[in-house]
Parts: sequence; structure tokens; C-alpha cells
Amino acid sequence: MAKALTKSQVATAIAEKAEISKKQAGVVLEELAALAYKNAKNTFTFPGIGKLVLVNRKARIGRNPATGAEIKIPAKKVVKFRVAKAAKDAILGTK
Repeated sequence: MAKALTKSQVATAIAEKAEISKKQAGVVLEELAALAYKNAKNTFTFPGIGKLVLVNRKARIGRNPATGAEIKIPAKKVVKFRVAKAAKDAILGTK
């Protein structure tokens, strides 16, 4: 399996495609990440890729797998990433 691209490899690819410097491409990536973090509470959509969504999980009863004892898992907020249909189709191919 191929290794994931590093931040510098992504910045280099963007810089070459957009004909800008690697430093400018790095700044674009950092600003995009900062914007996503800031707006994730209200849902941040990255067009063609997907969206970050803040979801409230309800409290529930879980089980300790070692002992089988029931434990109460408290409610909490979690961040989820929902992949866009266009991205799924591009990666997996259409049915």
C-alpha cells in the first residue's frame, strides 16, 4: 500500500499546479485548516471533498469487554467528516 502524502508533498503539488511558490501553497493549506477548525461548529464544507460536522452523541450503556460489566458512557460532542458523493464516485468509481 502506498504511503500517504505529507504536508510538504501536498504543498509542492499545489504550488506546481497553481504556479505559485511552495511557501504560498503551505500558507494556503494552513489557512484552510484554520478556517475549518474555526467554522466546524457550524459545519464546514470543503467543496468536492466533504464536510466537517459537529454531532451530539447521546448517553448510552456500554460493556467492559474484559469483565462484561455494564458501564454508563456519558453524552458528548464529536466531530465527524462526511465524504461528498463526488469524492466517493471519483475514488471508488460509479456503480
